Amino acid sequence: MEKKRRRFLAVMLAAALMLGGCGASRDGARAEDIVILYTNNVHCAGEDAIGYAGLAAYRKQCEQETPYVTLVDCGDALQGDVMGTISRGEYPAELMARAGYDFAVLGNHEFDYGMEQLDRLMALTGAQYLGCNIRYTGQGESPFLSRLLPYQIVSYGDVAVAFIGVSTPECVVESVPAYFRDEAGNYVYDFYGQSEAELYGRVQENVDACVEAGADYVVVLSHLGTDGASAAFTAPDLIAATRGIDAVLDGHSHSVIPADTVQNAEGEEVLLSSTGTGLGNIGRLTIPADGALRAELIETYPEADGDMADYIQSVEKDFEAQWAERVAVSEVALTTVSASGVRLVRNRETNLGDLCADAYRAVSGADIALVNGGGIRADLPAGEITYADILEVQPYGNTLCVVKATGQEILDALEMASRSCLSTPDDGANAIGENGGFLQVSGLQYTIDTSVPSTVETDAQGNFLSCGAARRVRDVMVLGEDGAYTPLAPDQVYTVASHNYLLQEGGDGLNLFMDNERVVDGGVADYEVLITYLTEELHGTVGAAYALPQGRIKVL
Repeated sequence: MEKKRRRFLAVMLAAALMLGGCGASRDGARAEDIVILYTNNVHCAGEDAIGYAGLAAYRKQCEQETPYVTLVDCGDALQGDVMGTISRGEYPAELMARAGYDFAVLGNHEFDYGMEQLDRLMALTGAQYLGCNIRYTGQGESPFLSRLLPYQIVSYGDVAVAFIGVSTPECVVESVPAYFRDEAGNYVYDFYGQSEAELYGRVQENVDACVEAGADYVVVLSHLGTDGASAAFTAPDLIAATRGIDAVLDGHSHSVIPADTVQNAEGEEVLLSSTGTGLGNIGRLTIPADGALRAELIETYPEADGDMADYIQSVEKDFEAQWAERVAVSEVALTTVSASGVRLVRNRETNLGDLCADAYRAVSGADIALVNGGGIRADLPAGEITYADILEVQPYGNTLCVVKATGQEILDALEMASRSCLSTPDDGANAIGENGGFLQVSGLQYTIDTSVPSTVETDAQGNFLSCGAARRVRDVMVLGEDGAYTPLAPDQVYTVASHNYLLQEGGDGLNLFMDNERVVDGGVADYEVLITYLTEELHGTVGAAYALPQGRIKVL
């Protein structure tokens, strides 16, 4: 009988605190249960929280209860900390292989090492990567991503479950845009992101194909997220625009969603869940014989797989001496978040954002420095700052660049970067109005008037095209050599420092400087810029001047 005619979808919402094995779930595991374990946005967190050793142990425990266990990842697993950067994703790929992942989808940060390395990493993980909305539009066949399948159907006894992969169209601007182009500069990798209708139509085609092929259940593994800044390419939007999906396991926005339901295009309830980030939780989707899907988040698990733990420790030992090397001392906490812990670096000035931008301006000698908030990935507590701390703040391995730019280009960049900003930065618990391209600055002061609707226009890939007459960024002032601020002149040429991701690759859609004359091209690595500033300019001590944001960005 057809899937939805032989059973009703009774979704049980469960956020479980798991202290033991699978038998500790609300109903207990049964031999005929299908258990899908899921993670997302792990970002190289080998030992953090539950960790890969806990994940491997939990999977083995589940396999003692039922033979039908599948482990999946919903993107952004291969990048995010020191060992990921140094190994170019190979260390976390090896962890995934040892954990036994069956399926995975590509998050935007899987592309951070380039297409050739990504092809190697997908092979190293041992997982089958899924992506129904990724296509190659260049000549011939793609030299990379050949390992990618749109979906795969797995038989668990007499029950067939289809797994479909969906990656965010934001990959193009939230990784390195150049990786998605050919040598002539043409985009040759596309995510069906010309419109919501195109993306969701593509997903629907694959859902229909899976049902036609005999799938009893359809589970979408997505890297779309739930952030308003990603609208309308979000997981809830996907559900609302489609039919035939039973569950969406999601990543991208670091959201902790134990279990929620969203109505699909036919008014049916579809389960939505996401684990957060850093293996803070393991997700578990259970499909029992009665068809009443149940989602849970395992928040703690005390057991650890010995072989996995030994491997992690052996790798970390190799890096230990380099990580522990002291770089500087900070007298103040340098942060990306508010006092209540809500992330602000993507919608407000922060003191760590000031420090990073100052480092680029001081080391390069440029007039102005720009740093995208999405590239500042960790805080620096007061006290000793080590090499590992610096790499966690700036893990991407970008390089220092300086270009010549007109004041008008800078004004347009600020307008593009501020287009999502709201009058309040959070809703009490979560950041709102975020944008990874929000610019932390040095050598500039400006005001964002959020009462003015953004008039920024972008192309299909999210790159800046134009801005209307109404502008929300105003009172832009540039710092002179005499220490005084004067109005930025639209027709004057300034030197602008940042990294290759922003200035050369047009990251976060900030493509305004890509063709500009380059003063410094491919200089020192981003973490070396910060280390140089701390040791040579600040003489090893971050003082009270950085205790608070310095008033460079005012938001109305």
